[in-house]
Amino acid sequence: MSEDVHICHCNGITKGEIAKAIKEKGLTTADEVSDETSAGEVCGGCVSDIEEILDEVNG
Repeated sequence: MSEDVHICHCNGITKGEIAKAIKEKGLTTADEVSDETSAGEVCGGCVSDIEEILDEVNG
């Protein structure tokens, strides 16, 4: 999945923005990602994608 892919369509957050926040802030949960980036706060439809990115970045 490209870094430019929009993960959260409601708030216009890309995979790259989410991955960067995870790396820089040491985020480990979808709630932490939402608090930091606003991804997943509106409809919640992207939470599974956020969790997938968390797994990818954090191993």
